Amino acid sequence: MDTFLHKLFGFDRKTMQVRTEILAGLTTFLTMSYILAVNPSVMSSTGMDRGALFTTTALVSIIATLVMAVYAKMPFALAPGMGLNAVFAYTICLGMGYSWRFALSAVFIEGLLFIILTVTNLREAIVNSLPPSLRCAIGGGIGLYLAFIGLQNGGVIVSREATLVMLGNITSGPGLLSLLGIVLTGLLLLWKVPGALLLGLLGTALAGVPLGITRFSGILSGPPSIAPIFCQMETELPLIFSLDMAVVVFTLLFIDLFDTLGMIMSLAPQAGLLLPDGRIRGINRALMADAIGTTVGAVFGSSTVTSYLESASGIAAGGRSGLTALTAAAGFMFALFFAPLFLAIPGAATCPALVIVGLYALRSIKGIDLQDDAEAIPAFLCMAFIPLAYSISDGIQLGLISYVLLNLLRGNTGKLKPGMYVLTLVFVLRYIFVPG
Repeated sequence: MDTFLHKLFGFDRKTMQVRTEILAGLTTFLTMSYILAVNPSVMSSTGMDRGALFTTTALVSIIATLVMAVYAKMPFALAPGMGLNAVFAYTICLGMGYSWRFALSAVFIEGLLFIILTVTNLREAIVNSLPPSLRCAIGGGIGLYLAFIGLQNGGVIVSREATLVMLGNITSGPGLLSLLGIVLTGLLLLWKVPGALLLGLLGTALAGVPLGITRFSGILSGPPSIAPIFCQMETELPLIFSLDMAVVVFTLLFIDLFDTLGMIMSLAPQAGLLLPDGRIRGINRALMADAIGTTVGAVFGSSTVTSYLESASGIAAGGRSGLTALTAAAGFMFALFFAPLFLAIPGAATCPALVIVGLYALRSIKGIDLQDDAEAIPAFLCMAFIPLAYSISDGIQLGLISYVLLNLLRGNTGKLKPGMYVLTLVFVLRYIFVPG
């Protein structure tokens, strides 16, 4: 049995436990299960069938995560990306005025380009071009980003016109439940209770029932048909080969590339995937899972599929192999028929896991030399822009641009690799010609 699990999922009995991997997979799934409700809501604004979108969201998450489990043998889960679905709906369709079929074609082309970039090792070359201090900063920025998302989902942080954000109501409702959940999860971790993140999430959800925050509307339901959006891509060649299509594909490519790279780089040390020379073991296989998920997802009627930051919760719970990803995929499969049960989990219940995992990711900043301003300033800008711009890709790009400029003007050209100059030029051109 151990040999089978090792061959199929990279499971190592010497350093891993089946129970831990399964609990980690459940934690990942429950932490990111909100996508089953949010993605159809965002995408249906384009005119796409909401019921079909729910089923498609689950199906493409299952397929992409299974590829990650078996091919890459890594503990990452994938689903249609938040942010990327907003670009699909609000920028391409509602902003530029194109149909959702046009947008699906752009996602499909992007997926094919990702496959080519992965096969030719260009994506791995980009990772290796980033300086060590920025790699550490990406982890720190993502930690703050995760905590910010969690606190927003839980109602602890809310929007405000004058100051953009402010403290929400923490004496009652979701805000109070979120903070109680953080305390509960923190205590479980301090007591070294196995599956602390998962138990904290479930405990918080259950505590929300008497408060009227967790509401169950049913348990069993059949998945709606995906026929209205399956294989519905644009067929008019003038639109496919237009300048607008090129701009849209390039934009999706950039966001997806650096969101995925940032996520994998920040979680690789915790997942035990970092090699002694600083490279990430099997990164091309993980990137290929992402590319395949995006390409297949477009056929099914989905926006760009990407590796999820919430995988950090499963890794923090001990997930290290593809068995964790397999369990997360099984969760999405289960959700197809028990959607009301999973959609009842409120943001306040996922908030504690995201905040605690954000802390774990923040620990990567220990690798930054804060006494060297040429390293510290770009690293800080990278960390700051990821949560404040609500974009991993913008944080990475602005961090590298500042790193190259500061070190070039300071005369530290020995620290700059040829790939850094190329990426910086591409990033600058991107901001000039494809802003926002």
